[in-house]
Amino acid sequence: MCGIVGIVGTEDVADRLLDGLKRLEYRGYDSAGIATDHDGAIERRRASGKLVNLARELAAHPLPGTTGIAHTRWATHGGPTTNNAHPHATEEVAVVHNGIIENFKPLRDELIARGRVFTSETDTEVVAHLISEKVEAGIDPVGAVREVLPRLHGAFALAILFRKHPELLIGARLGSPLVVGHGDGETYLGSDALALAPLTQRIAYLDEGDWVVCTADGAQVYDRDNHPVERAITISGVTGELISKGNHRHYMLKEIYEQPIVVAQTLRSYLQRMEERVTLPIPEFDLSSIKRVTIVACGTSFYAGMVAKYWFEQFARVPVDLDVASEFRYRAPVMEPGGLALFISQSGETADTLAALRHARSEAQTIAVVVNVPTSSMAREADLLLPTHAGPEIG
Repeated sequence: MCGIVGIVGTEDVADRLLDGLKRLEYRGYDSAGIATDHDGAIERRRASGKLVNLARELAAHPLPGTTGIAHTRWATHGGPTTNNAHPHATEEVAVVHNGIIENFKPLRDELIARGRVFTSETDTEVVAHLISEKVEAGIDPVGAVREVLPRLHGAFALAILFRKHPELLIGARLGSPLVVGHGDGETYLGSDALALAPLTQRIAYLDEGDWVVCTADGAQVYDRDNHPVERAITISGVTGELISKGNHRHYMLKEIYEQPIVVAQTLRSYLQRMEERVTLPIPEFDLSSIKRVTIVACGTSFYAGMVAKYWFEQFARVPVDLDVASEFRYRAPVMEPGGLALFISQSGETADTLAALRHARSEAQTIAVVVNVPTSSMAREADLLLPTHAGPEIG
């Protein structure tokens, strides 16, 4: 799982970008890098392996600049080498990317035929070249991104830096989460709210297909049809302490020992012991009209769904279908309109489960989700949200 941090402001950002990457170490990675825009040039520092290697690069060759992007990478296209580490750059732009550009091969062949020279094996580098071509042709950064985004197929979260516009940072998301952080005289991009703690707790969550133009003074969001829109700013409540290991050697040990506390916390959210009653959210639909339930999940969430199937059928006497999310869309399930589709995901961003949710929506199903991240894509698209309140999953 890759991580993105971006900052546009009025003070040097490299050290804080490195700190942001350290807060994302829990995601796992095999290389990392930072790029800044300074004195009319884009400069990068990249390293394979642990962040300490990148820190050594920065100590030996400091990176000035008030606008920058940073990334931790899990290798997909190309091995875990320095050349394949993000950010990827041309003379004009630098890009970091989470996700997969599915049509990168024909795009790469097209660019090579036009004389573009690639220095990595990654899918991400095609984005840098496509945008760079537009900029070199005289198109402004906003117009360049607007023209390139429809050409990218797959899933992506992008943060883009421009050599001639050090006051600017542009982000985009499709199928991979990206958030905008609002500070005092600074604006941030991150792969999630944890990535921006403790830079800011004022977070706006981009919707599917959104892209955003960030300056030190704020951010303008555009939807997938390029219309300017507003996305609500919320207080994330995420602090640096939430991702601290505390007195434990490992995050996994921390989460194992915290299980009694977490279970109690979840139960307190829905059970009023003194009044001996359950306080679940009141749905905006008639539960008594539900004739069939479909439960969809992956991995351990699927195992939780197996238990839920037993309980629904035993206590509610409602028939239940149970599906693995990665198979759900492809078997063309027969779904009667008005059924309830229940999706389970820790992050609320599990790609297969999210795609299954959208398929169920197209089949006129009422959507309920059990997630641990109440600001996630699945949570925002649901008719009924049941958060687990278990805290960040890191180990």
